[in-house]
Amino acid sequence: MTPRTSAQGRSTAIEAATTSVEDYAKTIYGLAEWDGASVTASALARTLGVSNPSVSLMMRKMADLGLVEHRPYAPIALTPAGRQLALAMVRRHRLIETWLVRELGYGWEEVHEEAERLEHAVSETFVDRLDVRLGHPRVDPHGDPIPGPDLQLDYPETLLLCRVPAAMKVRLEQVDDAVPDALSALDTHRVPIGAQVTVQATDRGAVVLTPLTPGGQDSPGAPPTQDDQSAAAGSIRLAHEVAHAMRVSVVR
Repeated sequence: MTPRTSAQGRSTAIEAATTSVEDYAKTIYGLAEWDGASVTASALARTLGVSNPSVSLMMRKMADLGLVEHRPYAPIALTPAGRQLALAMVRRHRLIETWLVRELGYGWEEVHEEAERLEHAVSETFVDRLDVRLGHPRVDPHGDPIPGPDLQLDYPETLLLCRVPAAMKVRLEQVDDAVPDALSALDTHRVPIGAQVTVQATDRGAVVLTPLTPGGQDSPGAPPTQDDQSAAAGSIRLAHEVAHAMRVSVVR
């Protein structure tokens, strides 16, 4: 069966961009998104659940398409064209995730796989109208920025929660949806994206914090109720690997 291309109703202007090419571009972008880390073939293979030889073959294909810069044993980098492709896919993925949570009642732990399926099937017109319908959200349910129609996006200045010193007040900006324990911890303690917390202490790699306020206006979920605020009143202890999956900004 001939792979569907973006000319058959998807996001990009690159006709040779099959679903696999789009997924690779989006994943390369995501691996370096917050901290500019070097993207290796092994990291890409691990994230996508494929073999290293499969990654090598795809990198050669994407290099021929002008989408990546890659030499054997060197980090992988998107070209300007590859970055545009990746951002187009990031935009549709995160808008679909936001729609699923806000309007279809999905939990934020459910939406990634659903959005992975839908992002390749909808048109750019659908994506643009979805953006309008949702009120042009700036972040998705996990706090990741959503590119605008011009594919521009802004990132807050953040640091990992596990690196925040004690007695500092911070705002929860983003949680890694690839770490289920982090999503579960925030759900359990009813701490939404946008919540302000005080880091009380660090304990053998774990972080102890106390929520101060409910989520801010950028939180894509429903406004916290009085019960939510009451449930968040006590101290919360997060294991190191959970705190490592959360990004915060310092409250000035």
